[in-house]
Amino acid sequence: MTGRSATPTPTPRSSVWCLHLLMVGLLAFVAVRALADGAPHAGASLAAAVVCVLVYAVGAFAPAVRGSRGRARVWIAALCAAWLVLLVCTGDAVWVAFPLYFLQLHLLPRRTGLVVVLATTAAAVIGFAVHEGAFSPAMLIGPGLGAAVAVVVVFGYQALYRESERRRGLIEELTATRADLAAVQHTAGVLAERDRLAREIHDTLAQGFSSIQLLLHAAERALPPEPGETDLAAVADRAAAKDLAAARDYIVQARRAAGDNLGEARRFVAALTPPALDGTTIAGALERLCEATSARHRIDAAFRLAGRPRPLAKAQEVALLRVAQSALSNTVRHADAASATVTLTFEEDAVELLVADDGRGFDTASVPLPEPGTGGFGLPAMNARARELGGVLDVTSTPGGGTSVRLRIPLEDNGIEARDDR
Repeated sequence: MTGRSATPTPTPRSSVWCLHLLMVGLLAFVAVRALADGAPHAGASLAAAVVCVLVYAVGAFAPAVRGSRGRARVWIAALCAAWLVLLVCTGDAVWVAFPLYFLQLHLLPRRTGLVVVLATTAAAVIGFAVHEGAFSPAMLIGPGLGAAVAVVVVFGYQALYRESERRRGLIEELTATRADLAAVQHTAGVLAERDRLAREIHDTLAQGFSSIQLLLHAAERALPPEPGETDLAAVADRAAAKDLAAARDYIVQARRAAGDNLGEARRFVAALTPPALDGTTIAGALERLCEATSARHRIDAAFRLAGRPRPLAKAQEVALLRVAQSALSNTVRHADAASATVTLTFEEDAVELLVADDGRGFDTASVPLPEPGTGGFGLPAMNARARELGGVLDVTSTPGGGTSVRLRIPLEDNGIEARDDR
């Protein structure tokens, strides 16, 4: 009776045992009353009560009945039939209708359960009236009130259970979403830190080693040429010649060490480059980004390439990729858009990235300032990347008119290529 496949709504074990006790107690009460009063059909009443107990026990404790909804309905029909026989034998059987209401409402579909409860109520009233030899409206109060209470309790419990299940599903979905968000934020943080370290190493250590190497090379060229054996014999101070040779060796060793460390720094920068740019061009990385966005979210993201592609500095490629990632992330999270387009345009003196969507848009004048710990750093971060490269970021949006994010980076006289090639 309590199996999940046999009942639409699982019930607590305590409620099930209370129903067991109520049913057995009422049947025992009916049997005792029939014997104590010396009713004409006392033996038949006792036998009918015993049959009801046995039928009820089969459904309550037999796994075959509890595990099948069809068998459970056959069982409730057999129990109702046994109760009707008991009602024919004694009017006290009207009390047993109350636990029957709960079983009928619990095991049968809602409409069928209501019909069966009404039929059980009518049978109880008619049976009791026949045994009393008269009918009065007061006879409707007991069975009718019991049926009403059973309907309210069972349907109310089922409604609460459905609401509880709905909330449990929402909580599980929220928990999973928070876990995914935490993972995404962690990954974004790791990638951002790798990007920052790469720029720091490039702009500090690598540039410093490069400068040291150039200075040492200049110092090496400024030294007088190394004297031969005949020239050494002409030098008045042999100690000075030895010191000069030692200084030359030290400068050569320092230059080699600086060159080795410069190579290591460049390898670190390459290792910290975003994985999306590993082994591909910025156009290929943006195309894969659009494909991944379309596969993971309910949005059609397309990539377009315009102009003749040309080599870009690593810092420029990273900035273009990060801005595209941030803009698409904002589109997925906030725009409720059906499609988005990422366009990379190579011009004679600049490269331009355009991320446009057909979402609900927003009022750019009402964008709140970011607060620590609450997020909202997407646009400031994109602006910062644009400024670092001498570029311009432009965000255009109107409520209901979609949003476009445009990043334009100059390609001439910005010092990026020269700096990266050192």
